[in-house]
Amino acid sequence: MSWDREIIVKSKAELALMREAGRVNALALAAVRAAVCPGINTAELDDIATGVIRKHGGIPIFKGYGSPPYPATICASVNEVLVHGIPSKRKLKAGDIISVDCGTLLDGFVGDAAFTVGVGEISPEAQRLLDVTEKALYEGIARMRAGNRTGDVSAAIQKYVESQGYHVTREYTGHGVGRQMHEGPQVPNYGTPGRGVLLRPGMTIALEPMVLVGTPRTRVLADQWAVASADGSLTAHYEHSVAVTESEPIILTLP
Repeated sequence: MSWDREIIVKSKAELALMREAGRVNALALAAVRAAVCPGINTAELDDIATGVIRKHGGIPIFKGYGSPPYPATICASVNEVLVHGIPSKRKLKAGDIISVDCGTLLDGFVGDAAFTVGVGEISPEAQRLLDVTEKALYEGIARMRAGNRTGDVSAAIQKYVESQGYHVTREYTGHGVGRQMHEGPQVPNYGTPGRGVLLRPGMTIALEPMVLVGTPRTRVLADQWAVASADGSLTAHYEHSVAVTESEPIILTLP
């Protein structure tokens, strides 16, 4: 698994711009999270995110990306859909869980983040999946320190998720982020400590644990975007864009 995308180290001024892009992206995600309830459809959630991003002078970076061009501002992935679910007229039901992924381009830089949340009251099993996936993200962030390697980050995510009886996807990964939504390095959710790219101050990476209940296997749906668990079991996804510094890692996608 390899990318040829360049690893671009950012200056302090560029990190400040990334924090502002991340802040606007966080505001959009917060507005979507507040609107999630039984009966709302995912296209309405997409409209909410679009409105917030545009209000703050940003551009929804997902829209038009890839081939076929992605048609929306957010990815709205429900239950067994792990990532890249396309918003639609589908109404959410009590007991569903939904992952919302969003990217914002502002002043030349990208903020990219995601969360998973329950719709109304959800089962204890579903809530545990959400809790484990979110904690896995922070396990990875804690290793985002100069002198570590990407394998240290990947291994921390994998070790925690698998210790809780769940699985990480093999096909989809975290990635560098900056002026482009996808830069180097690639950061899988599994790996070996001490291996991979050396982390240096100014590197910026979108970490995104993608966790499955049943098996690690996935399948791409007919729309050519949505990725679901192969066995139909529940999935969850959390993401933050994070900067390596001389000391503590900085989460760039907080409000």
